[in-house]
Amino acid sequence: MPSRRKGSSERWSMYPLLHDSVSRLLKEENLHFDFHDVDDDASCIKEYDTRVMGRFICHNDACNSHGWSSKRIAITIRMYPEEKYNGRVYHQRCRSCNSLSKPLLDDSYAERVAYRIKKWRGIQMEPPIFSGEITDPHESHLCEGCKAGHCSVLVRVVKGSHMGGMETGYW
Repeated sequence: MPSRRKGSSERWSMYPLLHDSVSRLLKEENLHFDFHDVDDDASCIKEYDTRVMGRFICHNDACNSHGWSSKRIAITIRMYPEEKYNGRVYHQRCRSCNSLSKPLLDDSYAERVAYRIKKWRGIQMEPPIFSGEITDPHESHLCEGCKAGHCSVLVRVVKGSHMGGMETGYW
């Protein structure tokens, strides 16, 4: 049986390999942004907390969990000077063994990132209809986004401009 050991102690990840998907969606509005490889608090111009969807696999060989899906994966989308962006996607802990797991993301990552960049660039858009009803309660003790104060499930108010243009919401 192959080992599932791929876990780490990292509490979040960035997904530069999904940039092409984001770029295609931005191209619809003639926008061009590059992925900013450095997650830098100091130089970001805008920041937005939201959520994406995906699946987690527990990499602890001693755990009986077969993984879980989540419609509440916390993400902080950031815009930087010179038409750059990134997204910090927070990991979740396994309910069975408390090990950290990095998500495998679906198309909602590219859709949410592109939507937010378009809004920041002044493009008038209606928020897309959220597909998928959330029925399970949010388990904030397993959510690294909650622990970092960047989970949109817990913080739904718009943060003031005195905080460097940071906002929070679903889209």
